[in-house]
Amino acid sequence: MARILTLTLNPALDLAIQCGPLRLGEVNRTESTRLDAGGKGINVARVLAGLGHEVTVSGLLGTDNEAPFVRAFGECGLRDAFIRVPGETRINAKLSEPGGRVTDLNGPGPQIPAHALDSLTERLESMLPGLDAVVISGSLPPNVAPSKLAGLIFMVRARQVPVWLDTSGAALMSGLAARPSGVKPNETELAEWAGHPLDTPEARLQAALRLNAEGVEDVIVSAGAEGVVWAQRGSALMATSPRVPVVSTVGAGDTLLAGMLHGILSGLPRERGLRFATALAAESVRHVGVGEPRTADFEQLQQQTLVRSLSSDSFTGGNPG
Repeated sequence: MARILTLTLNPALDLAIQCGPLRLGEVNRTESTRLDAGGKGINVARVLAGLGHEVTVSGLLGTDNEAPFVRAFGECGLRDAFIRVPGETRINAKLSEPGGRVTDLNGPGPQIPAHALDSLTERLESMLPGLDAVVISGSLPPNVAPSKLAGLIFMVRARQVPVWLDTSGAALMSGLAARPSGVKPNETELAEWAGHPLDTPEARLQAALRLNAEGVEDVIVSAGAEGVVWAQRGSALMATSPRVPVVSTVGAGDTLLAGMLHGILSGLPRERGLRFATALAAESVRHVGVGEPRTADFEQLQQQTLVRSLSSDSFTGGNPG
């Protein structure tokens, strides 16, 4: 299996709250609560480790509340290469209502000392030899400039190691300018880069192909129930998963990215890899947490996931590409 490093610059303790319909300004009773060591890169790492890959997690972690993270890394078999910084790692609250609506209340993260960023860069550079891929996921702490993210991508690519990016806002714009090997935006994030709304599957396809043409080899666009588009070097596939009951969408995008990397690094045929990743993301929304490929009906979920080739003609009544 592959050797992978995930980089989470702004991890979080994720407080997942399930409740009835939220009534603003009133007392609301929760149905369940769960506190997990999280962050997008850590979620990706959990899935990849569960699929048998050798995964190292790194980034910036507050010393004051590191215990849940250290415990989680041990339980999941992840190698801990985080740089410790003073203070507390942020807490993010995610409120899930019936029907799948999720409200996120995300903290900004701690102030990061300059020396910690230097230490992280040195540690990352020392770990690059022998890696099969690097994944950079999540937001940036308040005082970390987007240009720092771009610099990390340039460094990884200079060592000929594939680097995947999953972030948003200014960090995404700066990161894309550094031309990562792959990127996984949702339709809103891709529209921000494109500079105009992407209200149709064809519009999302054309934007993804533009990124291919500009040097990003793999573009995974997640659009919820509308499906997943994978544009790779100018050739595109689309996957649509079966309808499943939605408990929480938290971690579904991370599960999708991990599933895609598993397929690519394992040498799976494109259609099979996309079907696997899309079905695994669908499995994840049925419960709190990331996707579980060992669930009893996962093979059935894969069989019910539809994958087809895409071209512009796919949306105008022509023959599929």
